Amino acid sequence: MIGDHLEGWRLAPEMKRMHKKVSRLPKINPEELTPTSAANDVERALKILEGRWKLLILFHLFGDKILRFSELERAIPGVSQKMLIQQLRHLEKDGIVRRFVHHQVPPKVQYTLTAWGQALCPVRDALLRWVAQRATEGEAIEQARTIP
Repeated sequence: MIGDHLEGWRLAPEMKRMHKKVSRLPKINPEELTPTSAANDVERALKILEGRWKLLILFHLFGDKILRFSELERAIPGVSQKMLIQQLRHLEKDGIVRRFVHHQVPPKVQYTLTAWGQALCPVRDALLRWVAQRATEGEAIEQARTIP
C-alpha cells in the first residue's frame, strides 16, 4: 500500500498498510460538489483537526493501536500534559478517538481510534505521499542549482 508508493521514504512498519475498514467508505459524487460546498467541507474538517498536536496523536494511534496516556506523552516529546489532555478531549468529543478508563489504582486510561478516526488513513497516506513528492522535487531543484 503506502510503502509501495513511497520509495525511499522510511515509515514505521505499522504505517505501511491501511486499515481494512477504510475500503468501505461512501463514494462522493463529484457532480454534487461545488467550490463553495467543497470549501465549507474542508473548513469543517480543518476545525476538527486543528491544533498543533492532533495529527501527531492520530499518527501514533493508526493501525488499531491502543495506547496509554503515558505512552502517547512519551511518543510526542514536545507536548505538555495539559495540551495532550486538551487535544485528546477534543478528538474524543469529535468522535475520532475513544477513551477507555480502567477503574483501578493507579487509574489506567487508554486511547484508540474509532472507525471514524481510522477512516483518516487515506488522508494520512496522501499527506505522506505529498511530503515525499515535495522532498523529491526539492532534491531535484537543489541538484539542478549545483550543476555548472
